[in-house]
Amino acid sequence: MSYVIGVDLGTSAVKLLLVNKAGEVVHEVSKDYSLIQEKTGYSEQKPEDWVNQTILGIKELVESFDGNVSEIEGLSFSGQMHGLVLLDENNQVLRNAILWNDTRTTPQCQTIYNKVGKDKFIKITKNLALEGFTLPKILWVKENEPEIFEKAKTFVLPKDYVRYALTKQLHMDFSDAAGTSLLDVHAKKWSKEICDALDLDISICPPLVDSHAYVGDITDEVKEATSLPSGTKVFAGGADNACGAIGSGILSEGKTFASIGTSGVVLSYEPTGDKDYEGKVHYFNHGEEDAFYAMGVTLSAGHSLNWFKNTFAKELDFDTLLDGVGDVPAGSNGLLFTPYLVGERTPHADSQIRASFIGMDSSHGLNDFARAVLEGITFSLHESISIFRENGKVIDTIYSIGGGAKNAAWLQMQADIFNAKIVKLKSEQGPGMGAAMLAGFGVGWFSSLKECADAFLEDAQTFEPNKENVEKYQQLFPLYQNVYQQTKELNENLMQFRK
Repeated sequence: MSYVIGVDLGTSAVKLLLVNKAGEVVHEVSKDYSLIQEKTGYSEQKPEDWVNQTILGIKELVESFDGNVSEIEGLSFSGQMHGLVLLDENNQVLRNAILWNDTRTTPQCQTIYNKVGKDKFIKITKNLALEGFTLPKILWVKENEPEIFEKAKTFVLPKDYVRYALTKQLHMDFSDAAGTSLLDVHAKKWSKEICDALDLDISICPPLVDSHAYVGDITDEVKEATSLPSGTKVFAGGADNACGAIGSGILSEGKTFASIGTSGVVLSYEPTGDKDYEGKVHYFNHGEEDAFYAMGVTLSAGHSLNWFKNTFAKELDFDTLLDGVGDVPAGSNGLLFTPYLVGERTPHADSQIRASFIGMDSSHGLNDFARAVLEGITFSLHESISIFRENGKVIDTIYSIGGGAKNAAWLQMQADIFNAKIVKLKSEQGPGMGAAMLAGFGVGWFSSLKECADAFLEDAQTFEPNKENVEKYQQLFPLYQNVYQQTKELNENLMQFRK
């Protein structure tokens, strides 16, 4: 039997999967690392921590493997997007990495629009200039740490630096490059127009490759540290959402997934890069060659449920908390929740909007509130699906992954609010499995990623829309959308009273 390793470099930990040719996860390892948050809005990590924990994780994975180590043929990566790793002429790290959830760069986003032009910027990058993306971080370092920026020869994203540490080869794949705000997404090349407008030398941008591209073998030092066999092939890998799409089989027109973790994502396959969503949703290069995807983001999805439980039902576990939500009718007896605890991304790029419960009265109990939270999260995701449909996409089947796929009542809720068949996969490993599939395709197990998905992925449960509930939610959804407009000014005025 042959094996590959999928490395998923997340924000709080690196997760490693050892996967065989049948798509079975033989063993998995997770290694944590810490965040550095020196000021409000700042979020950084030490790239060396990613490397050290990844090497330790591979070592543990190999040591726990009771088969023939020489049968491990390759590895690939999924990685947290947007994080800035600045390197000098010797590819040494110049400062801590600035992460995707760092929000210090609001002025730099405005600078981008002022110098490039908002419409032109969106036309090239297919996205808004957002604080979380890489380009505003580069400008922030240039403006605030000029002595560091003068030494910068190139930049990479988190997983690219780990891959460099394993191979001594430096690249960036298209799916991660799309989240930098420097890539011409349709043309699949760095934008000289954006670089020139912002007085950046385009040479700072690293070489571009496809996600399945072979980029080198592990070094002798890594072989020594991990006991991986000589000649273990390393493949570029992709952004976490692109790999999540691969790992969920989102590899053809119309296929869509809804992922509910701390944040929530709705992602839909796009066969071409020429659709214009006018920046209303993200539009990125896929991990599949010459493919793309559209994506909407809810900043506080699972986080909203965690907050609700920890604030109002700390003594209950999640199963107990959600046990009664299926008995509450659609619409939570007239109670609405908007999940704007940390602002919102899609369709409102608004860092100041805050959450609301609307319609409370003394008849509402814990089950009503719990269901309202689940419905509010799902309504927020539905805003992205509505944008897709308004732009001509046919979405009738959605694969649900993450925390939202663990509760049957919530899965039925998704079917009813999205008005689509919801499919839960038998084995759901998301981005890590997508990374493993890229490695399996790279070493030649399959002729395409679609063939790999057919072999690896299997449906477990399906949930069909309930017509009566669909009609109720179609009446409620405009009310949910109206809450944002009605509370925007209130929340802006309340900001002065917050800590």
